Amino acid sequence: MRKKYESAPGRFFPALLIASMVATIIEIDMSVPSFPDIARSLGVTDSAVQLTITLNFLGYCLGALVYGPLSDRFGRRSVMLVGNSIMLVGAIGCAVAPSIEFLLASRFVQGVGASTSVVLVFVMISDLYKGEAAIPLYGLTNAAMSILMTIAPPLGGVVNQTIGWRGNYAVVAGITTVSLLLMALFLPETRKEVVPVSAGKVVADYRKLVTSGAFVATSLVPSLLFAAYMVFIASSSFVYTGTFGLSVTAFAVNLLVVVASFAVTSLFAARLIPVLGGPERTVQYSIATAVLGVVLFLLFGDGPVVTTAAIALFCVGFAVCYPVVFGRSLEVFPELGGAASSLTMSSRALMVTLLTGLSGSLFTGSPVVPAAVMTATVLVVAPLALFGGRLLTARAKVPEPSSS
Repeated sequence: MRKKYESAPGRFFPALLIASMVATIIEIDMSVPSFPDIARSLGVTDSAVQLTITLNFLGYCLGALVYGPLSDRFGRRSVMLVGNSIMLVGAIGCAVAPSIEFLLASRFVQGVGASTSVVLVFVMISDLYKGEAAIPLYGLTNAAMSILMTIAPPLGGVVNQTIGWRGNYAVVAGITTVSLLLMALFLPETRKEVVPVSAGKVVADYRKLVTSGAFVATSLVPSLLFAAYMVFIASSSFVYTGTFGLSVTAFAVNLLVVVASFAVTSLFAARLIPVLGGPERTVQYSIATAVLGVVLFLLFGDGPVVTTAAIALFCVGFAVCYPVVFGRSLEVFPELGGAASSLTMSSRALMVTLLTGLSGSLFTGSPVVPAAVMTATVLVVAPLALFGGRLLTARAKVPEPSSS
């Protein structure tokens, strides 16, 4: 039996979505500056502390797989509230952890909850806005995510110096509390109809998605582009301060240029798309720009100026096409929006883990390794992105099989 919800988003809806993502985006990067102090405080090795990220990502991957289907059954709003409450429990546990075992368990719980907003924010946008109408909001959320990722490490460093390592987790808990209150008061329900969901239906939905060439192709594009971006971010401090010999301040300036190129372009992506000739032309031009950027990094990235310029070029291409290519992945099976977003975000976290792990394991100090991983990834992305629109068009022409 279907149940209907009726709710208007309101003019503060975009701001509310961004507020719901703040704690989720900063919770990992903010904790990194505290790692040495955590190791000393709890009397453990550095590698043990690094497991806080591993278990956080594991929780994130597992949580991302279930929130979409649950939101199809119970509605977006209720699942957002429950998931972010789980994140709050994990954050509080981290802040009061008496041992490394308690901290690791809390980080896992925090990861399970942290995936809620990242999965459902984009689903809620797709619930209310279709096609090109969703592009401005996708661009806005991407810009906000990039900015938050940039400010999180220095903010974590300041909090760590003034309050201590527990302060970083306490700040995340405080932000989560505020966002939960805002969501409880103002977040509308965007899912107009919910249907009963069983384990069998969830499995069937995921099988339908992973066996669809159109969905696999369109969902891989934004995930692989993001993973390529994170390969650079993960190695950037070693490349700039170690290989290039820059000071921490100079490194921060170069990283700011890179992140700003993505954030600013994301803000104006909706306006650039019609200027470039529409979504399909935009994808063509932007993917070519991204490819050019990573190739320049691979061939000439032996200094900070060229490296920063090349990665900024990649980020511009990535940011312009991202709203289009991500929107495509949710348009293949619009009735499975929750499951589609869950699968995309879960696989994205896995790809980031695998590609950054590959680059890190091969890294010897030379920027050639991250450049090569990025180039190979973007070259895989290019044909998928360029033919993604055609796959959607071809699928739209094929009638759905009768269920009778």
